[in-house]
Parts: sequence; structure tokens; C-alpha cells
Amino acid sequence: MWFKRMPLEDWFDTYQYEIAYDVGESAVKFHTFDELNIDLGRLPIRYGYHRGRPDLREVIAHQYEGLTADDVIVTTGASEANFAAVSALVKPGDHVIILHPNYPSLYEVPRSLGCDVSFLSLRHEDNFALNLDELKRLITVKTKLISLTYPNNPTGAMISEAFLHEVVAFAESQNIFLLFDETYRELAYDKPLPWAASLSQKVISISSMSKSYGLPGIRIGWLAARAKVITDAVLAIREQVTITNGAISEEIALSVLQRKEDFLGKARAHVKHNFQIVNRWMEDQEALEWIPPRAGVVALPRIVDDAVADREAVYRTLAEKHKTFVIPGRCFELDNHCFRLGYGGSTDELEVGLKNIQKVLNDST
Repeated sequence: MWFKRMPLEDWFDTYQYEIAYDVGESAVKFHTFDELNIDLGRLPIRYGYHRGRPDLREVIAHQYEGLTADDVIVTTGASEANFAAVSALVKPGDHVIILHPNYPSLYEVPRSLGCDVSFLSLRHEDNFALNLDELKRLITVKTKLISLTYPNNPTGAMISEAFLHEVVAFAESQNIFLLFDETYRELAYDKPLPWAASLSQKVISISSMSKSYGLPGIRIGWLAARAKVITDAVLAIREQVTITNGAISEEIALSVLQRKEDFLGKARAHVKHNFQIVNRWMEDQEALEWIPPRAGVVALPRIVDDAVADREAVYRTLAEKHKTFVIPGRCFELDNHCFRLGYGGSTDELEVGLKNIQKVLNDST
């Protein structure tokens, strides 16, 4: 067992606080406290419930058909939910299938736990479509877990509800757990997928307040599962790590979720507006090509072959000279032809960031 730093987070550490135009972030723009209209004056700053506040778990569980507050554990971000779920489900030598590209923690955790990890690849040439036959071919007698993220980060890819049911049915038929990261579910451009944990006892749903709600700083996520064996195991693991969540963070999450449509309605309108800006911009780019995202706040454009010799220099020049932040493909174990482009920030920030990307690409060709 050996945990190592993720290149993605190293890139964030190096540049995120040094830039002015963040067009690489994978969330809607973060809120400030004065925008939330929350009175914390009488909030007890005490240890919380190990599973999360009961009223907060009740609000979360209400979203999942057939689930109760007992089926939800509130965690310190979706990252802890992922870590605890994977740690509860696999042992060294087990086989895990991870959708790729994806947030690196989703494959680094099982790797660090000594698992054999196979990538279920989303390919540009296939329009980032998920191939169920390929998933079936990857299954072995040691496969214990399948991990999917939809809407996907960093491609913006999406699946249909019918396809989700097919994947769930397949996981059930193989007696394999399906870990479904649905952090971006609320930013679907069309009808969102059903909450996955509602569909089967073999499914674990993960989500958070970070991406769709613009509250990454409160570090609140959750895990939902109908299988008590999962929630009990996750609880045992997090008691060795974080024990409980922060009282202030849970209070903020509860208040926002009680008014969720106010926040999500504004977020969706903003994302839709910014996506149209990016879409028009991409139409004029000779050095770039993309598969337009179908949900969420990120896309994965790529630099066309031979357009730029030193792609790493493009990304570093953007950050160091133009204070503009994108994520190189290598941070997702992809070729540096591609980069993550995020459009959840302010419109002014996005427009300047896109101009800077175009300038650096033009200067590099």
C-alpha cells in the first residue's frame, strides 16, 4: 500500500492561487458567505453525529426514492465518500474497473490499496460513448467493483437513463457493486438521471455540495446506499479518519439543500449561458477540436495533431504569463493533446480566459 500525490492536485497547488482567469475548474463559481443568508449565531460548535446530522441526512435521503436517512452518511467531501466506500469494498488483489478519464482519486485509491485497476475508456474517436460490451470484456472472477461518473468529469459525457438501467442490471447479474459518482447530476442539460442508489442494493451513490452548488470550501459530500453492510463499513472507516463533519459546514449544507432549487436554478442558467459562449468560441478555433459536452461544467478539447509542438509549454505559459488556468491532459493520465476546460466561473473570467487560450495557441503554431 502506497499513496502518492495526484498530478492534478499538484498542478492546482502550483498555479490555482497565482492566476486571475480560472477556466479549468470543474464547478460552478464558489459562493461567498454573505450570499448564503445564514445565521450561525446560536449554532453549537460541538462534535457532530458520526453519520452526519439527522436533519441533513433526511433532506439528502428525500432525493432518493426508497431510501431513508439511515441509508445516508454525510462525509467530508465526495473524496472521503469515495475513499471510505472503496476501502470498505475491496482488498489487495481484487480487480476494479474505473471509467476513464475521471477524477484521479477514483482510480488512485484502489491502486494504493493494492487492487488491480482496469480502465473503461471514453475515447474521443467514439464521441466519449460508454461501451457496455467493453465493460463486459473487462470483468474477471476477481472483479469486485465498477466505478462510473456521470455526468463525466472531465469530458462532459453523459449516458441515457435506459443505459444506466442496463449497467445496473449487469452489475447485479455479476454480483458486483457499482460505485456511481453523480456529483454533477444536477447540472444535466436535459432530464437528469435517476439517483443511482435508488435503483439497486448493489449501487452506491456519491455526491457533494462542491460542484453544482458552488460550495467546495465547506467540504460536505455524502454516500447513499440501500445495503446496510456498506454504510456500516463506511462508518467504521471514517471513524478512523474524520470521525464527524464540521458543525458550520453541515449547517450551511442543510440551509442550502432546503433551498436547493433557488441555487440550482441560477447555476443551471449560468452554466447554459457560459456553455453557449464556449460553443461559439470553439467554432472559430482551427487548432482545437472537441466533443461538445452534454452535461456538467467541463469539456475536454484537444489540440489538433502537429498544431503545437510543446503542449506542456502552452499550459504553463497560460498560467505563468497570462494568469489563465486550464488542466493538462497528463493530470488525468491522458495525452497532453487534450486539456480540461471549465466554464462554471464568471462570464467575464471565461471570456478573457478563452481569448488568452487563443492567443497562446496562435503564438505557438
